[in-house]
Amino acid sequence: MKTGLILEGGAMRGMFTCGVLDVWMQAGVRFDGAIGVSAGAVFGCNYKSHQIGRALRYNKRFCADRRYGSFHSLLKTGNLFDTEFCYHTIPTVLDPFDAETYRQDPMEFYVTATDARTGKAVYHLCMKGDEEDITWMRASASMPIVSQVVKIGGYELLDGGVADAVPLRHFQSLGYHRNVVILTQPLHYIKEKNKFLPLARVTLRRYPNMISAIADRHIRYNETIRYIQQEEAEGRVFVVRPPQALHIHSTERHPEELERVYALGQAAGQACLKDLRAYLAK
Repeated sequence: MKTGLILEGGAMRGMFTCGVLDVWMQAGVRFDGAIGVSAGAVFGCNYKSHQIGRALRYNKRFCADRRYGSFHSLLKTGNLFDTEFCYHTIPTVLDPFDAETYRQDPMEFYVTATDARTGKAVYHLCMKGDEEDITWMRASASMPIVSQVVKIGGYELLDGGVADAVPLRHFQSLGYHRNVVILTQPLHYIKEKNKFLPLARVTLRRYPNMISAIADRHIRYNETIRYIQQEEAEGRVFVVRPPQALHIHSTERHPEELERVYALGQAAGQACLKDLRAYLAK
């Protein structure tokens, strides 16, 4: 039975996911496939490249850099996160992404993005770790309103969390039937309607289906979480989630806050390690 890993996004809440994954990498836990959404994609790819600690390291190093998530970057480039700096300079020069190890590792790694023209989810297999794959990861993490649409593969893409924030059902449809889900919100969290919807209606006026998808996002998300909880209760999925709300900013400027959330992830990853191994071995 194929084992799958599903990684929710959530901007810097993703530091929780990084903590969990680094513990599991150190313990030698492997999966047949993984799928990441938004931060789950851009941080989770380090699992396939075996780079323990990399996501925490570069986030702490550059979190105060105005090219790395700032209003200045948004005004200058049209993207809250400067794409040249974040998706070229960092992974190729400042903190290199190990594309060779990524390619050699047999685990399938998918990312989820949202087609701005249709408002529907697009799932893409990234197996090379090259510039094209990194562009797909960027598309998955391109938050509406504060990011430009990413054009690749004939699509015009934005944040995958809009269409399918936790793509468990999609992975099940691909034949992954022993799945582990890492969430970045605690139990009983309920998503509310996007308060920036009026601004989205202006900035995304060329994409009416994307606006509709943003308007309905909370409904889809909450239904997905209910499905995951049902699957969890019936023993068909293993879920790791924060013990409480993480209370971290999307563009966190304080390294100690990143470290705090990462440590929560480490603790959660370590605490469930024995049960995880038993679940994967069934």
